[in-house]
Amino acid sequence: MTFEPESLGRSRSDLAEALRNERKRAGLAQTRLAQRCNMSQTKISNIESGKLTPTLIDVELILEAVGSDSPAAAKIIGLARTAHTEWQDDWASQRRGLDKKQNELARLETVTTEFRFFLPTMITGLLATPDYVRASLVRNSGDLSKTVAKKLERQHVLLDSSKSFTFVLTEQAVRWPLVSPLAMAMQLDRLVSVSRIPQVRLGVIPLGMGGPVVDTPLSVFTVYDRRLVQIETNTGALILRDHRDVNAYRDDFERYETYAVFGSECRELLSDWALGFSGLGR
Repeated sequence: MTFEPESLGRSRSDLAEALRNERKRAGLAQTRLAQRCNMSQTKISNIESGKLTPTLIDVELILEAVGSDSPAAAKIIGLARTAHTEWQDDWASQRRGLDKKQNELARLETVTTEFRFFLPTMITGLLATPDYVRASLVRNSGDLSKTVAKKLERQHVLLDSSKSFTFVLTEQAVRWPLVSPLAMAMQLDRLVSVSRIPQVRLGVIPLGMGGPVVDTPLSVFTVYDRRLVQIETNTGALILRDHRDVNAYRDDFERYETYAVFGSECRELLSDWALGFSGLGR
């Protein structure tokens, strides 16, 4: 199935209609289908009305229960994958106000327990100093004071002991000179400080690690529990909720994690790089 951002919302209603038609083709009532799938009749009804987006496992159970043939099943599986994908483009976010996006992220962070951030290009807002946050928004127009304030306010979530955070950054992300040398030194000092928070695990993949890195980073991504993964691009963010996609990104993260250095070794690197920015390097 061709990916078209404008089709994502429509795919949910198309999926509901396709599953409803397959049930009727099989001559099954909702109650009978529910029994075969070990689901409630209410759940089947909500899926077919579009009130509930079924997981891929739900869809596969329904297709098996109604005996869909391969072409029809493949089409419906494609609809299900698209229904679990959301595209958030930057232009729409700017029109709504970038501070609204910060509110959405704050709500997601409230309900998430386990965070995994892979950062191959730059430092994320949760780890950033005010100067770095402002510089990261320079391409956006208008008054950004609310957005900056909300980004910094979101950093309080790092102090929530009921949550766990793992950040893996590449050396390029850490040392990319987004702000002045002195401000970069302060930003790296901030990373050192954050790495000491008990529920935060912060690692860096150094360029001179002495061996090949087989995996090639393609994009910035964040995994929220097993709920969803957000992949960032130059023009927006792709949200994937299919459990197979989420698990694939969790696996990718674990591989990148093996290349990173953590703890005192990481802090020593960060401190050396900070000294280099401040002109006091060894």
